[in-house]
Order: sequence, then structure tokens, then C-alpha cells
Amino acid sequence: MSMFSIGLSGLNAAQIALNTTSNNISNVYTEGYNRELTLLGERSGGLGVQVNDVQRQFDDFVANQLNGVSSTASALASYEVQVSQIDDLLADSDAGLAPLIQNFFSSIEDLTAAPSDPAARQGVIGAADTLSAQFRAFDDYLQDMREGVNDQIADEITQINNTAEQIASLNREIALAKAKHGEAPNSLLNQRDQLVADLSERIDVQLTVQESGTYNLSIGNGQPIVAGSQTFSLEAIDSAADPSRTVVGYHDSAGNLIELKEGMISGGSLGGLLTFRSETLDKTQNQLGQLAVSLALGVNQQHNAGVDQYGNPGTDMFAIGQPRTFSNADNSGTATISAVFDDITQLTASDFELTVTDAATGQFEITRLDTGDTFTATLDASDQLTFGGVVVTVTGAASLVDGDSFQLQPVRNVASGMENLIQDGAEIAAGLGGGSGDNENALALQQLQNAQLVGGSATLNGAYAAMVSDVGNRTNIVQVNLEAQEGLTEQLRALQLSDSGVNLDEEAANLIRYQQYYQANAQVIQTAATVMDAILGLR
Repeated sequence: MSMFSIGLSGLNAAQIALNTTSNNISNVYTEGYNRELTLLGERSGGLGVQVNDVQRQFDDFVANQLNGVSSTASALASYEVQVSQIDDLLADSDAGLAPLIQNFFSSIEDLTAAPSDPAARQGVIGAADTLSAQFRAFDDYLQDMREGVNDQIADEITQINNTAEQIASLNREIALAKAKHGEAPNSLLNQRDQLVADLSERIDVQLTVQESGTYNLSIGNGQPIVAGSQTFSLEAIDSAADPSRTVVGYHDSAGNLIELKEGMISGGSLGGLLTFRSETLDKTQNQLGQLAVSLALGVNQQHNAGVDQYGNPGTDMFAIGQPRTFSNADNSGTATISAVFDDITQLTASDFELTVTDAATGQFEITRLDTGDTFTATLDASDQLTFGGVVVTVTGAASLVDGDSFQLQPVRNVASGMENLIQDGAEIAAGLGGGSGDNENALALQQLQNAQLVGGSATLNGAYAAMVSDVGNRTNIVQVNLEAQEGLTEQLRALQLSDSGVNLDEEAANLIRYQQYYQANAQVIQTAATVMDAILGLR
């Protein structure tokens, strides 16, 4: 009977090995599938063979490395898609601002040559209309991008939550399968690992494997999003400091909704969007606003010094938006702030956070958000603070509370309000004395083209060129880094496939090998039957 038992054990082992090989072949193109290997061992007492395990070929170390690199590559890809749009916009030699700024000052040059010529005056109006319209169009484009980023952030958070819930559900199914059968089906393990890989492409996650085999996932500074079968959802919320900005909210174990700092979220497409917004979009829109304010207020100031053809003092040529201010939604006090432009040569392309450090004396700590530099300032007798080219007025200063904070965006979105105010050519203040042939103020206006109006250190064209160059350099850096990360990702994926992937040639050979193995064991059983018949025949 031992030959029958031995043969049957071999048939069973061969059948399982053939099933494993067939499953490998059928899943050769299944994403996330890991090749399986039938592990055989000798049965106790030398009575045949047993199947010790059907083991999936999965390397935790390589998978974790690949997830980390994929997360970085996904962040760069998300960043590159966005920054390339700005680069294309600014670098367009035909649609850019540089030629329009040049055309505006060229029209003023024509006016200096013929200050009483209605056509020359109309030329200035036309150039001013076109220039201001392009500033508005550029800012509208960037604002549309900002709103699009907000929508994408919300969508990414939804997808992250869905994936986290699926992983938690698989944790539960795997635990139940282990409790019932002693081990979990490889298909469930494959699904869970694929979901972790998918999640890594949306956000950088830290994976911790418990002794039980359960996966715990965390983000940022250790905030868990999956703990066993429990999930901690993220939420797209308005920033307390700036309600126009969608940020990531986190539900802790007590159910409290906490706003996560943008710097805590890294990797994946979500991290790429957040980094692009804070690193490039904010800066570019602020630079555009600084340029618009410097041009508008610089021209207005000089135009006010002249006299038009009616003998009246020059009025503002350009309208421009005003600084934006926000009171933090978590403030205890009810004070508010507002701001107006002051000395444009001190204006910066930066936002500021104002935090009350001593409400009794009206002292604030002011942080420049692009550099992190801080300084203190105290309200004057008019409840005002003057810094960075603006004058900030606090309304309700008596209700300030220590720790209250406010955000000041001096030049963000101001270009959307840029408009040429003069439509009557006679109202252009070309002269200083009012005579029809007086072009002295027009000459002064023309000289603004080479004046260091922007931050007191750059000309208008120089500042625009620097902005274009900055975005171009950033785009190139992102593209080079993305290419490098994609190359590393492909290397690690190839390494993973060499161990976990299905090789059709190898599996085809295994089919033949295990078929022969099956036939040989069947022959053992046939031989055992023949021997048994012979023994019975002896009787």
C-alpha cells in the first residue's frame, strides 16, 4: 500500500504544481500579480512528497524602494505638467508681456515727437489698453490654474481615501482568512500590495507591517491613515489662513479635523500639486502682480505730475487691484486688517503672516512667507503698520488677542484689476506747462522704461525677463529630475519583475516538467497495481 500512497502524494503534488504554473501563465499580464512557486518537501517516514507551500515571489525591500521612487516620480510628473503651462505662457515671444511693454513706451516715444498729434495720443491709449488687457489675461490664466489645482487636490484626497479604505478592508479579509485557514490567499496579498503601490503614486506613505502581517500606513509626521481595519480620512478644506486655498485636513482618532501644513505632505501627485502651488504658482503670480503695480503706480505718479491739453493736472492712467488681507479663521479676537500701497520701490513679490505677540502694545511678529524671515513691528498712533511697500491698517485694534494671525498678500491677483483709465487723448498729460507742444512730461514717462521701478532694483523689462528665466529654469530642473526618477523607477521595476514577474518560457518548461512528473507518479501507481495483482494471483 505504501507505493499507492507514495504515488498518490506525487500525483497530488504534480497537480498542484501544474495548477500553480497554469495560474502564473494566465496572469502574466495581470497588474500587481506576483509569480507563485510550489515548494515541495519529503513526507515524514519517507512515504512520498508533500506540498509545503505555494509561495508568491515578493520582495518587500524592493517593493518599498519602488514605491518610494514611484512616489517621487509621480510628484515630479504632476509638478511638470503644471509648471510647463506657465513656462509656455511666459516664454511665448508673441503673446508675452515684454513686447507689449516695449510697444507702450514706444507709443510714448512717438508722443514726445508729436505731443499735439491726436493720432500719437490715440496710439498711447491703444498700447495702454492692450498692455493692461494682457496683464489681466495672464493673471486670469494663473488664477484659473489655481482653481484647477484646488479641484485636483480635492480629487486626489478622495482617491486617497478610497484606496485607504480598500487596504483596510483587505487587512480585515486577510486576517479572517488566516484565522480560518491558517494562511491568506496570495490573491488578497497581491491586491493589497498593488493598492499600496497605487497609493504611493498619490501621496508618500510609510508602511509598517505588524507581526500579524497587517499593514499600517501613515503620512506626514506619522499621522496614520490605515491602522488595521480602521482608516483615518483626509478632507479637502479651506485654509484657515487663506480661504481661497484648498489644503489637506486630517481626522484624528478623536474625530477632530486638523489642518495639515503643506510641507508635511510630500510625494505622489498630491505632494506635487502642493509643491507646485507654493513653490512656483504663488511666486509667479506675485511677481506678475509686483510688475503690474510697479508699472501702474510708477506711470500714475509721473502722469499726475503733468498737465493735459485741457490744462488740468494729469490723472491716474492705470487702475490696479489692491492688496488682499485675511483674518485667520481660528482667531479669538475680532480685529481685521486692510492694506494700501505705499512706496513701490519697497514692494516685494512675497506674502506675509502677521501674528499678534503683545495685544496690549499692538506688537506683531511679521513673517515673510517666501523666505521665512521675521521681524517685529508695533502699531502707530493710527493703528497702522508700514513695511514692504504697503501700509496696513488694523480695524478694531482693541479686540486683538495674543496669537491672532493675519495674512497679507500685497500683490497677489492685483493684475486682474489693471485697466487703462484714459480714453480721451487730450487727457494724456504730456506736458508740464500745458502748452500744445510741451512734451516734457512725456519724456519723463518714456524714461520710466529704464527706471528701477520694480523693488527699487530692476527695470520693468528686466523684472519680466527674470520671471521668465526663473520659471524656465525651474521647469528644466523638474524635467531633468523627472527623467532621472523615471529611469530609476524602470530599473527597480525591472528588478522586481526579474523576481516576481512571470517568464512565459520558464513556465512553459515547467508545464512539461510537471506533466512528466505527473505521468511518472501515475506509472508508480500502475506499477503498484500490477504488483498487487501479481500477489493476489499467487493465492
